[in-house]
Amino acid sequence: MNKYSIITGIAIAVIVIPFAYSGMSILGAQQLEYRWHSPGEFSFFTMSNHGQMEFCNTLPFWTSFHEFKVLPYYTGSYMGTYTVDKLTLDPISSGVQDGFFSSEEVAMAQHTFMSFDFEFDEGDIRLDPNQFIVVVQIDTPILGIIPYSTITQISAFEFDQKMKSLDLTCD
Repeated sequence: MNKYSIITGIAIAVIVIPFAYSGMSILGAQQLEYRWHSPGEFSFFTMSNHGQMEFCNTLPFWTSFHEFKVLPYYTGSYMGTYTVDKLTLDPISSGVQDGFFSSEEVAMAQHTFMSFDFEFDEGDIRLDPNQFIVVVQIDTPILGIIPYSTITQISAFEFDQKMKSLDLTCD
């Protein structure tokens, strides 16, 4: 075999492998399942005091993300950010990671969260739940340098149910 063919083959592999890994992480981020670390016991108020989340990689290859963010909005007003830093998951496995909540107005966010926790647990409706949305943003940079985010917007009630999930594919 020609030495130039070998060098060309190695160069192609060196170029393709990082892009393939980045592509798999992007796909993995889109298929990622998640819930609060204590199944069935999620509350927005607890999330505002930090806590752990469990992530499940449903794909048969490794996946990772740089940052996982939960951004709640009520009547279009930003309430704060719950952030989970880097995590790499083995194929069809789960992992638990600490998260941190930050907000410029923590007291106001916690008061709103307590009201919605009460409503979502079948209490009286005091605030309009249709005005409470959650944006989930998963950052998976391509080659570690090109920014790429998977963004999902769901109702706070759907997010609450997802976080209280008793079963993940990895269980």
